[in-house]
Amino acid sequence: MATITTLNDLPEAIVSNIIAFVSDVRSRNCISLVCRRFRALERATRTTLALRGNARDLHLIPRCFSAVTCLDLSLLSPWGNALLSSPASQLDPLLLAHRLRVAFPAVTSLTVYARSASTLHVLAPQWPALRHVKLVRWHQRPAQSQLGEDFSFLFEQCSTLSTLDLSEFYYWTEDLPPVLEAFPDVARSLSKLDLLTTSSSEGFKDDEISSITEACPNLKELRIACRFDPRYLGFVSDEVLQAIASNCPKLRVLHLADTSSFGNTRGDPNEDGFTAEDARISRAAMVDFFSGLGFLEELVLDVCLNVRDSGLALEVLGSKCPRLRALKLGHFHGVCSAIGSQLDGIALCHGLESLTIKNSADLTDMGLIEIGRGCCRLSKFHVYGCKEITVKGLRTMACLLHRTLVDVSISCCKNLDAAVSLRALEPIRDRIQRLHIDCVWESSENSSGGDHGFDLNEFGEHNAYEGKTNLIDLLDSEGDSDEERSKKRMKYDLNSGSSYTGYDNGFWCSKSWDRLQYLSLWISVGELLSPLPMAGLEDCPNLEEIRINVEGDCRRQQKPKEREFGLSSLASYPRLTKMVLDCGDTIGYALTAPSGLMDLSLWERFFLNGIGILSLSELDYWPPQDRDVNQRSLSLPAAGLLAECLTLRKLFIHGTAHEHFMNFLLRIPNLRDVQLRGDYYPAPENDTSTEMRVDSCCRFEDALNRRPIDD
Repeated sequence: MATITTLNDLPEAIVSNIIAFVSDVRSRNCISLVCRRFRALERATRTTLALRGNARDLHLIPRCFSAVTCLDLSLLSPWGNALLSSPASQLDPLLLAHRLRVAFPAVTSLTVYARSASTLHVLAPQWPALRHVKLVRWHQRPAQSQLGEDFSFLFEQCSTLSTLDLSEFYYWTEDLPPVLEAFPDVARSLSKLDLLTTSSSEGFKDDEISSITEACPNLKELRIACRFDPRYLGFVSDEVLQAIASNCPKLRVLHLADTSSFGNTRGDPNEDGFTAEDARISRAAMVDFFSGLGFLEELVLDVCLNVRDSGLALEVLGSKCPRLRALKLGHFHGVCSAIGSQLDGIALCHGLESLTIKNSADLTDMGLIEIGRGCCRLSKFHVYGCKEITVKGLRTMACLLHRTLVDVSISCCKNLDAAVSLRALEPIRDRIQRLHIDCVWESSENSSGGDHGFDLNEFGEHNAYEGKTNLIDLLDSEGDSDEERSKKRMKYDLNSGSSYTGYDNGFWCSKSWDRLQYLSLWISVGELLSPLPMAGLEDCPNLEEIRINVEGDCRRQQKPKEREFGLSSLASYPRLTKMVLDCGDTIGYALTAPSGLMDLSLWERFFLNGIGILSLSELDYWPPQDRDVNQRSLSLPAAGLLAECLTLRKLFIHGTAHEHFMNFLLRIPNLRDVQLRGDYYPAPENDTSTEMRVDSCCRFEDALNRRPIDD
């Protein structure tokens, strides 16, 4: 009788390799259903786990993930409550902490919602070997807290801490420096410190930055929110930059971002790009700053004030920081002079793979071409608020980077509306994987008709390129031999045809966005999403995820003439399953509206009409808000329309909702994961209201879990 080989006959090493190749959590869970051996191995090798569910259900804590080293407790429900003192848990906090330690004994990385210091007082002793900690808190800092109370006990218990992430944690900036000084050993062991706290309107002052960097000399990654405006006390100046470079010379990642850059609000594309004030950062200080950070790999300087004539300093950055791969500059002017045929400024940062330029008032098409020639490894390019660039410069740059560029973002550029931006990217649209555009359907310069075709000969009269009148000349580098130049010219025949018949100056132009997987959109309130496919995105066969940010003041808008916003037009994308619909920057009337205007419930009906047609499995929804009363709540029409999304499995509502509105969602047959999150600052404090009380959340969770789900 022939022996039948089964899965159980495979060697352990082969089965382990099969599991290791699967990184998606849902796919790993599906594999574990194939056989018991797969299940045991998957559970024994899982190292990262985000725990969901209610803290009151001790019996549901899994005990088969003993190898987990990275544990996320920030998503436990009811979301935002103190983890170990929720009135719904009715448990001894020490008992719950002990059960967590028994279930996950190997944890070295912890993420937790620490609404009060008591959470860390109970959790930190459970894992004294913690090396990576991320704290989350969108609620206001407790007024009775002592200075540094949130951090002192953590530093006392976890002496080997190397990473501290406070990017989603609300605290006072003066809380941290004294604790770092009180625990010098822990401060010296820190290698990563993320202080980009978006809830802080002031950021860290100059003396606090100097104190932090002096206490943590071994930092390799530092992200910090600050103020560059000289009108404020404690602004970042030349002395602060020099202190950072001298105190932390090992830095590989450095983010210095002005707090005014944290908002999602789009600027005015008609502004000239220059701010009223200049930053107090001299060119000589920047040269010294870059010269002292030779290990930099990623740099963000989002200043939000004019930094003029920055080209020379950026040349020093390129020469002194050869490992630099990612760069983001905000309000830097003169990044490329584009005078003469030689490369200059930022174009000499040859190793860049990611580049973001924000509000560079004098960046022109010729500057883009210089960047395309010099930064030939760019795979990611984001441009924001640059009013001088046009379709010709962007299209030329796309051709120059057609081998590498896969992630593009174009926002708030006066001459680049949606259709023109997409037309500029035609040479690489079969390669782009991630894209952001603004849904501006018509701009003043580009709506006047005329030919938007690509003709580099129009640049031929520009004295910067001395006779280089076509793309081949631009592609030719200074060191190319005659034979190499000849091969390039044979490969890219400029007479192959026009961009509208399949060729674009020698580049084949696919009519389909074959590799586009992620699409991000900005749209003004009152505008329609419906024209999007016709603007040039009609064929996106592999688009899986879309993010839509709606911004504006509804109080100034009249009732729209159309019934719906246009979500139903996205049904033409066959693989679209994930959506983030962010109306959080849409402001209106929460309860009442003057005659002739709409309240937020009617606007939500407008935004969500047609969403039921889409085959979404995951949805993140940010309801519009009334800032006067700090209310971001799901309305009755919104709850009814969301209930029509019959394919949803995950639904995260970033706001509050009444219990009887949430019960509409029980109609969705396969819905498994629902959560209300107030992850915006300040998070609502009134936990006894009918919109967010703990008992209401628990009753909804019980009703959701009682339903049979075919899975």
